[in-house]
Amino acid sequence: MSELLTPGVVFIEVDYFQERKAGQAAPGDIFLSQRGLSGGRIITTLSDGLGSGIKANVLASLTATMLNKFVLFDIPIRRSAEIIINSLPVCSERGLSYATFTLLDMKHSEGNSCSVEVLEYDNPPCVIIHEGQIATPEKDTIPIERKNKKTGPEKEAVSFSSWKAFPGDRIVFFSDGVTQAGMGSSDCPSGWGIEDAAEFIRNQIKNQPHISARDLSQRVVTEAKSRDTNGAKDDITCGVAYFREPRDLLVFTGPPFHPESDTEIAQTLASFTGKKIVSGGTSAQIISRELGLKIETGETLPGGPPLSKMEGIDLVCEGILTLGATAELLAENNFFKYRRETPALRMTEYLLNSDRIVFIVGTKINEAHQDPTMPEELEIRRNVVKKIAALLEEKYLKQVHVHYV
Repeated sequence: MSELLTPGVVFIEVDYFQERKAGQAAPGDIFLSQRGLSGGRIITTLSDGLGSGIKANVLASLTATMLNKFVLFDIPIRRSAEIIINSLPVCSERGLSYATFTLLDMKHSEGNSCSVEVLEYDNPPCVIIHEGQIATPEKDTIPIERKNKKTGPEKEAVSFSSWKAFPGDRIVFFSDGVTQAGMGSSDCPSGWGIEDAAEFIRNQIKNQPHISARDLSQRVVTEAKSRDTNGAKDDITCGVAYFREPRDLLVFTGPPFHPESDTEIAQTLASFTGKKIVSGGTSAQIISRELGLKIETGETLPGGPPLSKMEGIDLVCEGILTLGATAELLAENNFFKYRRETPALRMTEYLLNSDRIVFIVGTKINEAHQDPTMPEELEIRRNVVKKIAALLEEKYLKQVHVHYV
């Protein structure tokens, strides 16, 4: 258990932020990411449906889902683009496809780098930041001929580019709600534009070199929205891929089945180089006893018992109730709406700010949680951790390892 994670692996952090067009119940832009079966590959698509609202949402969802699946199953990129473009209906008035897209296919390669392939169709070009500067890789134009020439232009084209990404590099991609923000205003009558948006992104990274993908995408969208008066005039979506050293987190919860495992768990926790969480009173007592650490009373947050403090441990909290509430927050995917901090919200923030997460889960039954008078939704620890792990992997693209002891 001493070597839980492989050192020196580049982590690909992918996240996005979005504002719907003012007055619309559904976004017309769709952002979809999924991890390849091997775990070292991430495929991400941002599709912008023509117009806004439900119709745009449906067409963008179809486009993003099909593209991700085609590329995931290694259908050649040109063939994938041909299928998509020939599948998309065309606006009879403007002769435009009902959805545009940007697709990123990112894989770990040998050494400290990742291979990147990008396919772009009628979206603003990606902004690539390498060593603090805007980089412009060579692009190949792939002509696509529609089978049904009556439904749209006889020939269209997608652009394709590929390169190596290294730690610190970022790819920022967005819908035209970003570049067209503020269009018609006195300050920027033609809209924000790709050059000014790219310079804004470069400056954000210059001022905060380790800014997360989530925070950078939010800043881009917030800035674009601020240029539109009376609310967003179009759907505004920004995605970011950030290549960097992984942030690791170890969560220990629950006493092990065999008490003689206490020492090994404590030593593993002590030698772990990332963030550390101990969840559960008994778990905290084990670490305190084995490592000679004093447990002190910490903050009192609403929604749970007071936190504790131990030297070298980033979060010491209650066990099953906090884990259960954390699972609910992760499933809801809208936890930022909460204005008051709770133990579960703090745990959620640690989980989402980490890339590789290890759970050490004790399997000794806690009789208090088997009481039939307890609420039905209170699951035993193993099932709660299993639910959290699945959510982190499927919804948030985290690398999760669960060890039962």
